[in-house]
Amino acid sequence: MATIATPGNRHLITDWRPEDAEFWESYGKRVATRNLWISIPCLLLAFSVWMVFSAVAVRLNSIGFTFTDNQLFWLAALPGLSGATLRIFYSFMVPIFGGRRWTVISTASLVIPALGMGLAVQSPDTPYWVFIVLALLCGFGGGNFASSMANISFFYPKSQQGTALGLNAGLGNLGVSVMQFVVPAVITTGAFAAVFGGPQELSDGGRLWLQNAGFIWVPFILLFTVLAWFGMNDLATAQASFRDQAVIFKRKHQWLMTYLYIATFGSFIGYSAGFPLLIKTQFPDVDPLQYAFLGPMVGALIRPVGGWMSDKLGGARVTFWNFVVMIAAVFGVVYFLPVLGTEGNFWGFFGMFMLLFITTGVGNGSTFRMIPVIFRNIHERGAEGQGEEARLAAIKAANKESAATLGFSSAIAAYGAFFIPKAYGTSIAVTGGPTAALYAFAIYYLTCIAVTWWFYHRRGAEAPC
Repeated sequence: MATIATPGNRHLITDWRPEDAEFWESYGKRVATRNLWISIPCLLLAFSVWMVFSAVAVRLNSIGFTFTDNQLFWLAALPGLSGATLRIFYSFMVPIFGGRRWTVISTASLVIPALGMGLAVQSPDTPYWVFIVLALLCGFGGGNFASSMANISFFYPKSQQGTALGLNAGLGNLGVSVMQFVVPAVITTGAFAAVFGGPQELSDGGRLWLQNAGFIWVPFILLFTVLAWFGMNDLATAQASFRDQAVIFKRKHQWLMTYLYIATFGSFIGYSAGFPLLIKTQFPDVDPLQYAFLGPMVGALIRPVGGWMSDKLGGARVTFWNFVVMIAAVFGVVYFLPVLGTEGNFWGFFGMFMLLFITTGVGNGSTFRMIPVIFRNIHERGAEGQGEEARLAAIKAANKESAATLGFSSAIAAYGAFFIPKAYGTSIAVTGGPTAALYAFAIYYLTCIAVTWWFYHRRGAEAPC
């Protein structure tokens, strides 16, 4: 039975042995499950706030703002820049502060950009720099992923980490789709006007309540902040200083897996951030907010399947073939784009992009399954023949390093939320369309196939997983 550190802190668990089958079945599974199912909605809200500008930016000019297309692309991209940067720091926060306490702090912080956006959109006199600041503050939501994934990784045994991390990330990632579905619905209703304020008038006589896009999240943020405070746990066995965790920067596989995760999660979040504006610029007769939420939704929902498949088939195998399909999907998207004066085919483009979103989700789950297995195997091999105490120490070190790697790789990959929308914008400005950016992404995926095969998938690979 796990013990409590002090009578005054019933949330701190000092004895945590998920690899012990008896401990896991009698106590650990129940505690881990409770922490996971509180973590998921907190992460979902974080993603919703992080990506909210992707839905709001396409509506700003219709309510009286006069921002250029380039300025709007910047508003869609900047949350990715700040969120990715914050993830670098958030990656190391759980072992320092504790998973429960950091979840409370990071979730509560989402109130700031949500309230700020709700206030800013109500006046077309709000200067552009205010929206720049709010877009950067939305990065609070992006930072949360790194700490959330690191935290959940400590709770589960190696054999179940793929599924658990897939559920946490996949259903958390679903926040992008939830936001892109909810925002178009709530901004067209005055049901909340008594609380959130009156409408903005459109040039065609219609009305929008764009402030609802920010205010709608506030009560849910407060609710789950309270649930995290009372329902989650800190693990004493997960405590570590930054110096303890910084050893990952000397690990080759931390950098290799970060490279692969950029291609999976970086693509997912970047495509999510840029999808509405990409549809608007390439197919101007289509309302992007009617369809944009579907991409992040399928990518998020399929992520746990990627983790589960990797638990069964091996993460390297799933990741390798997934990159092959990603390249095919990119060429499919390019094929259906309007180029050389043609109108293109929206439904073909949309179908290929749905396949691309699916592959990003599968790859997210499979690469995150690979990381703990790689570090566990490396440390256990180093402790062979040194006794049980050395084996347990190796497992503890592997868990801390893999948690830090999970967080740090997600931090670097999150820059995809900035670079992909900006790559679209640059490609359109220079060449007249997004094709050049998409070809660059395909080349990158090809290099990921080579890395996966050489280090993890081939016979005799250095770190098969």
